[in-house]
Amino acid sequence: LGGVRLEGMITHVWRWYSFHTLQTGILDADVYGPNVPRMLGLRGRPEGTADKMMIPLENFNTKVMSMGFLAEPDAPIIWRGPMIVSALEQMLRQVQWGSLDVLIVDLPPGTGDAPLSIAQRVPLNGVVIVSTPQDVALLDARRGVNMFKRLDVPILGLVENMSSYVCPSCGHKDNIFGHGGAKRVAEDMEMEFLGDVPLHLDIRETSDIGTPISWAQPDAVHGSAFRKISARIRDKLFHDTMWSSHGPPSITTLD
Repeated sequence: LGGVRLEGMITHVWRWYSFHTLQTGILDADVYGPNVPRMLGLRGRPEGTADKMMIPLENFNTKVMSMGFLAEPDAPIIWRGPMIVSALEQMLRQVQWGSLDVLIVDLPPGTGDAPLSIAQRVPLNGVVIVSTPQDVALLDARRGVNMFKRLDVPILGLVENMSSYVCPSCGHKDNIFGHGGAKRVAEDMEMEFLGDVPLHLDIRETSDIGTPISWAQPDAVHGSAFRKISARIRDKLFHDTMWSSHGPPSITTLD
């Protein structure tokens, strides 16, 4: 997955998968802004094995690896392309992931070294593009779609994040960033529109304290948006493809 405010989407999509007994891992490939550990309440450094493999940290029944575990919390990551590629190689090949059904990769927005390196080194079964609805953000979403198309990575669909603001007191909706832009782009580029997610105070608060709202408030109205999106992604991966007859693939990396 790649796009604007992706970390929040990652943590909620993962919750739905783990709830349905899928062995799930998250690779936080946003080297410059590794925020997944904060949103999943994880701290510390990974332990090592005798064969120099890192053991991913775990919370909520999910294995997680992130640059956030390897650098100080406030330390800036000031790296050029080759160093980013090296870090991603280490987090892919030198981590004891074990047996996984799904490995969700958090990619930063844009078409830089991180998404390009992942797409070239890992056999991706699909990518989800996440964007806010305003035109400026959608320009980046279009570029991301076209990059993955050139790399022959299947586009599972487009999600509109922060689609509308929901007042926690009265429930009134206000389209601060516009509304429906991602759906129009999906139609224009012949992709599936997977759904939209509101901008809600509870989502922000639970993410900041390290307990995703899909875990803390699984029956909340705004949680249903994540459930619908996650269910559709799972259907596209496990039922709309050859996986339906052969099961999920083993997850490997390419030399």
